[in-house]
Amino acid sequence: MVSSQREVDLADVFVLLADSLSAGRDVVDTMDILVQASTEFTAATDAGILLADSGGVLHIVASSNERTSEVEEAQLGHDQGPCLDCFASGEPVEISNLSEESGRWPQFVAIALSRGFDAVHAFPLRLRGHTFGSLNLFSSTREPFSDQDAALALALAQVATISLVQHQTIRNQGTVNGQLQQALKSRILIEQAKGVLAQRHGVPIDAAFSLLRTYARTSSSKLHDIAEGVVHHGLSF
Repeated sequence: MVSSQREVDLADVFVLLADSLSAGRDVVDTMDILVQASTEFTAATDAGILLADSGGVLHIVASSNERTSEVEEAQLGHDQGPCLDCFASGEPVEISNLSEESGRWPQFVAIALSRGFDAVHAFPLRLRGHTFGSLNLFSSTREPFSDQDAALALALAQVATISLVQHQTIRNQGTVNGQLQQALKSRILIEQAKGVLAQRHGVPIDAAFSLLRTYARTSSSKLHDIAEGVVHHGLSF
């Protein structure tokens, strides 16, 4: 049987996810792989990831672009939205028409619609009865996910969760909370690097993030390390 290029590329993504943390990358790199794969191989246009700390408080650790970050921040700030419900229940939450949910999540829906999103599909990062966070996929069309897309998104979330737990075991970190704190520090540094690159090249923040990602991938480096080089050591590319 001849595999399509899409199948080959998707297989490569699963290998990357499975190997990413044991290969020396950190949580931020793995979550970024998950975000990019989710938008490349499903009908979602954008994606974000929330991880919980030891107190159950969710934090943004990855997003495909600025508007996704804004919508995720709206969920956390207003304490409402499908991604929070997904985390609380440990079950997928799929909303194919956000405008019908304004009574359920009024502030979140208003902000999501204003950013051009009409549908949200959230999948839990869950393993052995424990939910670590959620993978949140956003679409600009009012259509339900196909069964294939939903199954793929759930599989990506499961592999990423296994990688997260594997990282905890290999690095002898006592809790996932320790990884989360490091991920949050890395995210702050990455945001700073995006700003530096945007100003340096005269490009939007999203384009600056693409530059950062591409350089990290082509140099086989961690996003954190490249961001640190840009912010603190004058790394130029």
